[in-house]
Amino acid sequence: MRGRTRHGAAVGAVRRHFDRLGDREWARQDSDATSRVSLEVHRRFLRRFVPRGAHVLEVGAGPGRFTTELAAQGCRVVATDASPAHLSAHGRRLRGTPAERGVLRRELLDVRDTSRYRDGEFDAVLAYGAPLSSTPVASCDALRGLLRILVPGGVVVASVVSLLGTWRHHLPDTGDPADATAAGCGDTDAPPPVPCRKFRWGDVVALVTEAGGTLLDGSASNWASLGDRDTLARLESDRERWRRFLEHEIAACAEPGTRDGGTHILFAVRR
Repeated sequence: MRGRTRHGAAVGAVRRHFDRLGDREWARQDSDATSRVSLEVHRRFLRRFVPRGAHVLEVGAGPGRFTTELAAQGCRVVATDASPAHLSAHGRRLRGTPAERGVLRRELLDVRDTSRYRDGEFDAVLAYGAPLSSTPVASCDALRGLLRILVPGGVVVASVVSLLGTWRHHLPDTGDPADATAAGCGDTDAPPPVPCRKFRWGDVVALVTEAGGTLLDGSASNWASLGDRDTLARLESDRERWRRFLEHEIAACAEPGTRDGGTHILFAVRR
């Protein structure tokens, strides 16, 4: 009973935190050049691993940035979030747009409990952002549950918060990697409402192995774009230079030696 009480309290804290963010989450994902690079890295990684027309469970759908991308790929999406406010924002953003045709339904979901879904119900799961980092003592169980609901050969595409990348991002305000745990569970600087698990690339490899999946690939969410913001803004003002920068940045993020260097670590896992 005590474990269930702690679990319920943690879920409630996460919901209240993201309820407070509400519509601001949409703006945050596109707030500056650094955020826009991360958004593009996530988009391209999604396109590599989620098949066109797939039946997709989206965990942590937020206000719908990546639902829109999935719908553009012809996917049929069950959009879920732990936050009622995020689901409301999701509906407001997407209703009346072409993306709404790809949304089968919207549901409240705690990533630690996918028991409502059948074995093999989905072709793919998308869990970008904070869902797996917001389950610090149950990340493996959560990932195992996501793999269960996939068809054989189906793929979980996810991102988690990077321990070393957030430390790098928040310098000089943090003195060592452990201090980075005080930063928010995501790209925001707000303190997390519950402990936020931040990963090294080696932790991701171990997590996937323990959950019984096959790791297909990984990427940092950003690398050079965590540098000087003024320089980045000047690059973005020149369309051709920005296009070339994005190509180089995305290639750099995929290198094994840089996967710890962004605010998030992206990975794809096959059942």
